[in-house]
Amino acid sequence: MIDLNALRRWPDVEAADLRAVDAADRLLLDESASARAAAHDGELVVIGDAYGALALGAADAGAGDIRVHQDAITGERALAANAHTFALGDRVRSLPLTAPLVADARIVLMRLPRSLAALDDIAGLIAAHAHPRVEVYAGGRIKHMTPAMNDVLRRHFSRLDVTHARQKARVLIAREPREGADPQPAHERHDGMTVCAFGGVFAGPRIDIGTRLLLEHLPDELPSGAPADLVVDLACGTGVIAAALAMRHPHLRVYASDASAAAVASARATAEANAVGGRVRVEQDDALSALPDGVAGFIALNPPFHSGAAVTDALAPRLFDDAARVLKPGGELWCVWNSALRYRPALERLVGPTRQVARNAKFTVTVSTRR
Repeated sequence: MIDLNALRRWPDVEAADLRAVDAADRLLLDESASARAAAHDGELVVIGDAYGALALGAADAGAGDIRVHQDAITGERALAANAHTFALGDRVRSLPLTAPLVADARIVLMRLPRSLAALDDIAGLIAAHAHPRVEVYAGGRIKHMTPAMNDVLRRHFSRLDVTHARQKARVLIAREPREGADPQPAHERHDGMTVCAFGGVFAGPRIDIGTRLLLEHLPDELPSGAPADLVVDLACGTGVIAAALAMRHPHLRVYASDASAAAVASARATAEANAVGGRVRVEQDDALSALPDGVAGFIALNPPFHSGAAVTDALAPRLFDDAARVLKPGGELWCVWNSALRYRPALERLVGPTRQVARNAKFTVTVSTRR
């Protein structure tokens, strides 16, 4: 039997207070044990498994051909690494959040997303394509659960049961699917741009105040060498910056990346909605790992500060470091960040000389030149 405590978060941020498994994972495995024991290979689906605790716990108990979806590419890569460590790689396979993931599934183990829109997307997909007798075990830490989550599940399932709490975790069990639907992005119009967002993407179909400040101060002329040099929107979210750059510079091609599958789908939809889809390439990636060194002349970045439910300041320096690797000497990193986080020393150290471009009550915009 594998020791779930031995699971790692790598390649995601690792620290003493950041764990790859928690009480909600263990409760989900325990509550679903009897149902999983009666299931056949290929009937179990796992959604939102942070680093593989649910999928590998089920695989270790005998389940096979487990279909898994994790929104973050770091979680998907952590699952693959942990599965290799415990020789369980042949029992799990990762799929996007589309119909084949849940088709005819009899059991779904799911970590509840914090976003109700994300939960609605997932629950609707399961209700539309899983087996009519599917049982959905949806669990989380009680501090992150709300009664509104019950309402979302009841919209797509006729029966909802609630387990007893254990170690500050709880599981909701949904049965009798109804009113299923494939996920569709929400759309809103802002400042001449259509913003598209699938459930769970930061800020949804709006433009958050940090991104808005960066948009207002992006240079009219890109650094010398662009657009021949690569222009990048790093941690692109819904793709607002990428689309704006392409719209402002009609001959420009933009590369955008994000670790989130939902963000990538949203950014592609945003680019298409603004008629720049042919000039904006969006890829799911951990930072810019798919790009070689020294190819970019300009990178824009609004760095995240959440790793799952945990708030951490360790994410941004990783992105700064990879941006520095991808920038050519003299290339520029334009960054917006919460002023309280005081990222300027890290930008100076990892990228190069940094100057402030703008500042309001909450956010700071800086430009760092690659030394």
